[in-house]
This record gives sequence, structure tokens and C-alpha cells, in this order.
Amino acid sequence: MTYQPAEASTSALTFPPGFVWGAATASFQIEGAVHEHGRSPSIWDTFCREPGAVVNKDDGDVACDHVHRYREDVDLMAALHLGAYRFSIAWPRVRPDGGAANPAGLDFYSRLVDSLLERGITPWPTLYHWDLPQALEDRGGWATRDTAARFAEYAVTVQEALGDRISTWTTFNEPWCSAFLGYAGGQHAPGRQEPAAAVAAVHHLLLAHGLANQALRAADPSAQVGITLNFTVADPADPERPEDVDAARRIDAVHNRVFLDPVLHGRYHPDTVAAFASRGLELPVQDGDLETIGTGVDFIGVNYYHGDAFSTLAPEHPFQGAEVERPTSSPMVGAEDVHAVPRGLPRTAMDWEVQPDGLRRLLERLHSEYTGPAGVALYITENGAAFDDEVEADGSVEDLERARYVEDHVRAVHAAIQAGADVRGYFAWSLLDNFEWAYGYAKRFGIVRVDFDTLERTPKLSALRYAEIARTGRVANGGSVPG
Repeated sequence: MTYQPAEASTSALTFPPGFVWGAATASFQIEGAVHEHGRSPSIWDTFCREPGAVVNKDDGDVACDHVHRYREDVDLMAALHLGAYRFSIAWPRVRPDGGAANPAGLDFYSRLVDSLLERGITPWPTLYHWDLPQALEDRGGWATRDTAARFAEYAVTVQEALGDRISTWTTFNEPWCSAFLGYAGGQHAPGRQEPAAAVAAVHHLLLAHGLANQALRAADPSAQVGITLNFTVADPADPERPEDVDAARRIDAVHNRVFLDPVLHGRYHPDTVAAFASRGLELPVQDGDLETIGTGVDFIGVNYYHGDAFSTLAPEHPFQGAEVERPTSSPMVGAEDVHAVPRGLPRTAMDWEVQPDGLRRLLERLHSEYTGPAGVALYITENGAAFDDEVEADGSVEDLERARYVEDHVRAVHAAIQAGADVRGYFAWSLLDNFEWAYGYAKRFGIVRVDFDTLERTPKLSALRYAEIARTGRVANGGSVPG
């Protein structure tokens, strides 16, 4: 089904002064230069070499070659009127093998930060976007408590090197993916399919967040610290069917509440505990852990791509994942019997439903149940879509579907703000076409096209449309948000 937006009117929606407009990337997806600066292998370097794990046997060895082309990329950001750049720092480049600090690796990020500041772009670093040093995985990875302590040491190293120029820190990006796709389902590195290890990883990732949060604040009490979580809006496929209502509740517990409640309420939600207990699994909580995890945050980063309808009845045409040869399992520990059910909405090239109003609903829920009472701000830290781009003869890309997707979701953010949600920024995913994890280079999320043969960058129509939103703080009023 072709994606069509709400019909635009001549009026425009205006965002509050100071609203942050940016774009996001991740280290392994764009940097390349995996053997430079003394960088050690990450779990993704290893996973890419696992037979059948990644489409076309792609890897991140070159990716977008951002390490060598970062100045060009920063110039591109400035031309697109971006006020902030959300990037991640590669732990294996900064503390290779999880060991001592590496000045050569830190120097790359120092030069990147200086280049951003020279162009008036605020750096928004994320300390972890899935590239754990392989040496730490060899010692148990996130299933092992010691990894949380090593992460806190790494966070201090980065703060000492960059903290004089950076005031906003994100500890983790999407720990749900690290825990469940990495340790239960096997879709992501390290590719383990061990539900007990996944549940342990949940707690250790959260503990690492808490320890790093405390360390960053101790070093700079004025620092703004947050965590980015990926969310779904879990609806019952049939609201009149009790099994579907329960299915949606359980997905909410193991996808959304599993990280939200410990960070913002200082406890695991009973539904989450019950879901894991149904598999005979228990979170490895020790005395003082929940107090550490619940150390206050200044913001929650919201990654939203789609909502889902859930049922215990398997759909006739299930959603499609990456077409890889390596067998995988359900990542939904405690809800393995639940299925996402298509409901006739348009889909992206990832086979994800397009549902902008789900973002509005999510933001309003987060504000009312979690962040509003705690005085915590919300930022959209990732939102975007993969579509099958067609390159014109002149090299341009008229990606109308992606441009419409971004505009409709920006309108949904505005609607949430109008309803009272404290949303302070929007980062488009992604600045560049990049290595899309198990999909390799087969899926393109970038608002800027990357020719992976020449590495030439070309802003797509979506980039030009988004640049105008970022420049003016306004988006055309499309009426009611579809979806």
C-alpha cells in the first residue's frame, strides 16, 4: 500500500522556541575504520562474520567511512540547518577490549565535537549503541554483572576527555535490543538465544545506566543525563477478545515497562516480573541496585517507528524480518506466544506499519504516567523510515514517502505538545544511509543518500523538506494525523 499523508493546508504548525532539531547516527553503522585508532573488535564485528547472520554477508568495515569524512558530514549537517547531532561513541575505540583508555580513539571524538561546535551544532553523544567490546562478551557480556562496572569506567573516560564541551549525555540506546535481540532472539550481536541471559542482561544494562549516571553527575553536577528507549504502542488486535487484551498488556510489560519503571519509578513493574517468572526466570537484583538504577534522569529519549496490534492468534501473513539463513528465536521473553497482527496500514520497506498517531499517543502516555510527574523532559531521539529509493538520472532521490513520513510524525509531536506533553526536540533517523544491522546495506533509512561504491553523499527530498522544518521551526498543517 502506498503511503499517503494527511492533506496539507496553507497554515503551519509552529514549535516552541528552543525546540531542538537534529539528526542521529550510530558508531558501528557509519564510522568504518574498524582497524584504526587502536580500536578492538566489537560484538558486531564478530557477528558480521557469523555465517548467515547478516544479509549479503555485509559488515561495518567501511560503512559510510565517517571517521575519515566527518568534516564533510558536519558541513552537510550545517547546510541542513541542524541544531544538534546525536551520535554514538564506540567503546572499542575508546577503551579497546574494555581495558585502558586509548588516546588515539578519544582524539577522533574530540575532533568531531570541535567540528560540530565550530558550525554551531550541539553534540548529543550516546555512550552505548550496541558495540560492546568482544573481549567483554568473551567474559560473559551483559549477562555478567561486571560489565556494568566496566561501562561506568568507560563513561568516566569519555567524560574526562569531552566533558568540557558536552553538557548532554545519553547512557544507552535501546537497551531492549541489546538484551532481547542480542541474548534471547539472536537477531543481533552477540547472537545468543538464552532467555535467562537476556533477563540478566536487562538488569545489568540498567545497572550500568545507573552507575554511569551517577559518575557523570559526580564529575559535572550541571550535566543533563538521560537514556534512550525504543517503544511500541501495544494495542489488542481484537479489543473484545480477552486473550488479545492480555497479549497487548504482556508486550507492554516486556517491551515498554521493563526499562521505564526501573528508571523512573525505581522498581520493576509487577507485569514484567510475572512475565519473566512464567518462564521460571528472575531478575538478578542485589541490595541497592534499584536505588542506583533509579538515580534521577533529566530526559527520556523516545525512539519510535511504529505501533503494533497483538494477538495470541498467529496471522496469515506475519511481518517479515531480515532474510538471513541463521536461525533465530522469539525475543519476547514471557510473551513468546504473542504475534504482531497486520491491520491494513501502509508499510515501510522494513515491513513496519506507518502509524503517526501512535507517536502522539505514546508521548501523551509517557508524560502522564512517567515523565510529567517526575519533571523529566522527552526528546524524540529516533524517528524515520526505510523505503526503496529510486535514484534519478541526475543523482537526486525524490523520496516522497519518507518526506511525508517525517512530516506526519513531526505533526504528531506537535499534537502531543499541544496536549501538554513536555517534548523538547526531534532527531530524524538517520542522517545517512548506513549499515542497518542484520539487514546489512539492503535497507536505507537516510535522509541523505550514500552511494556505497563511491561514498558520495546526496541529500534526498526528505532532507530538503526536513531542513526547512529545522530552519523555521514550522511544519505545514496536514490536518488530523493519520494512522
